[in-house]
Amino acid sequence: MDEEKKRKEDCPLCDKIEYSYQLIGKKWIGLIIHTLLDGPKRFSEIHAYIPDLSKRVLNERIKELEDCGIINRNVIPTRPIRTEYSLTIKGTELGKALVPVEQWAKKWL
Repeated sequence: MDEEKKRKEDCPLCDKIEYSYQLIGKKWIGLIIHTLLDGPKRFSEIHAYIPDLSKRVLNERIKELEDCGIINRNVIPTRPIRTEYSLTIKGTELGKALVPVEQWAKKWL
């Protein structure tokens, strides 16, 4: 039995844990989540908060986070039509889990 297969059998949560680290380890994901912790934001507001992030990559990351159930896209039927992004319950809990990392960064980096 190869080592990786045995590890996965011994640790049924390993795939989920590894996936979560891959997701939050992607560039800009943490900052996007941090930005939305304060409440819903429009695409332009998120981009203004993270100006080094290209609009193309921001769009990709938002789509990934939507697909994972971390971000909710809300279309507001006003004139003009507005779209806001907010954290789901799942996303809010992830954001709260990342706060200690932010505190560590402030202290040590």
